Amino acid sequence: MEHARLDRGAALLVLGSATAWSFGGAIARFLTVQESWTVVFWRSTFAALFLLAFMLWRDGLRGTRTLFVAMGWPGVAVGTCFAVASTSFVSALPYTSVANVLLMQAGVPLIAALMSALLFREHVSGPTWLAIVAVIAGVAIMVSDSLSGSVSPIGDALAVLMALAFAGATVITRRHAHVAMMPAVLLGCSLAALFAGLRVAPALVSGSDFALLFAFGALNLGLGMALFVTGVRRIPAAVAALIGIGEPVLGPIWVWLIHRETPRPATLWGGGVVCVALLAHVLWQMRDTPHAQT
Repeated sequence: MEHARLDRGAALLVLGSATAWSFGGAIARFLTVQESWTVVFWRSTFAALFLLAFMLWRDGLRGTRTLFVAMGWPGVAVGTCFAVASTSFVSALPYTSVANVLLMQAGVPLIAALMSALLFREHVSGPTWLAIVAVIAGVAIMVSDSLSGSVSPIGDALAVLMALAFAGATVITRRHAHVAMMPAVLLGCSLAALFAGLRVAPALVSGSDFALLFAFGALNLGLGMALFVTGVRRIPAAVAALIGIGEPVLGPIWVWLIHRETPRPATLWGGGVVCVALLAHVLWQMRDTPHAQT
């Protein structure tokens, strides 16, 4: 029995997705558009167009149609969760810090484990329960600023909703492993664009904002998701989760370097607890996972 070799190409794709996603907060801070629904509409539209073009290039028209038909209702549910998550992400940024939003997202794998235990009675090990408790404690520390009035409770509530929606998508995908993620994500972007378009008439934006919204949608969201779904199936889930820590770690760094937005002490302490708990849990999973035979 030998150690299974890690697919470095796939790991680099997942790392690339985490890096692309980590620039979301920094890009959003450059936008001068005041209406969040306008941002959601253009970002989701550009992401959907990018993903559609990617699928047509990769799978062709017939293959793309087949993937959409095959995803069924589980895919619709995953797409809906993703629409809620991406909309909550954009809506939360004007109200709270980028660090709060991204570090809240770091706890998604453990939130998903808790949801699976509560909804489907899946067995959760002792170390996983300890990590879940630590993440809850870290999140409580992070949102303590909103209780004292330092940041808006609306922003932190939207960040929590984002994390719950991402976790829901994760749980549904685990329960229906045959669901292809790419068409579900494309559907989610389309639903978010449609919902935003119904809330407010898409406003014309300046040339600079239009370019930023293209980057926010096509490159930050669309490219990140394309890299992720291409690479994540070729590496262990624990390794993917470990690499994914790069997003909440890098995100606040970009915002600090580019916009000089210094995270609050509560965010640093709470985020540190979340990241340490997640890192320890992922390393434990990797140690506990049997090695594949060659």
